[in-house]
Amino acid sequence: MIDKQQYQRTFSVLHASGDFLKEELTMKPNKHISLRRITVLCAAAVVLFSLATVCYAADVGGIRRTIQLWIHGDQTNAVLDIQNGDYTLTFNDADGKTQQIGGGGVHFNPDGSERPLTEEDILEHLNSPELEYREDGTVWLYYYDQVMEITDRFNEDGVLFLQIENGSETLYLTIKEHGGMAISPDAYIQPEEFN
Repeated sequence: MIDKQQYQRTFSVLHASGDFLKEELTMKPNKHISLRRITVLCAAAVVLFSLATVCYAADVGGIRRTIQLWIHGDQTNAVLDIQNGDYTLTFNDADGKTQQIGGGGVHFNPDGSERPLTEEDILEHLNSPELEYREDGTVWLYYYDQVMEITDRFNEDGVLFLQIENGSETLYLTIKEHGGMAISPDAYIQPEEFN
């Protein structure tokens, strides 16, 4: 009890000035947002957006998109998934069954360095002519909407030189009967130069 009385006596002599009390009552809360705070928030948003863009460009999440391409002479919708130069292509075949094919690799630059395949590299590969060696011994060539059986077209050396077109593009194919194909937009490649 003595402490309580001592505190009352000590602090009872202290009084706030009238000006101070008046200022406290009339003071309004500060609702002004400073320019510095706005600048910091905008800078943080820009940094966050930039990091998201860099992550996407660095292929952190990969690329996934729906594309249309020709598979065995039929135009098909497919889902293309690309991760670090490797791809998976998912589509429904003529029977309605889900099929999945994949591949990938690297591209060698003129200076000898390598880089993962880009989306453009993969699409170029997927849109190039395709050979199929069937179990019945026949050989088929697919290029966009063109489907050709080429089994009986090989010469006595087992080589076929074939020129195919798709709109304005002309390709020169050199195909070996028992596996192997070279494609050029300029001229036929001799069979001894590949495989």
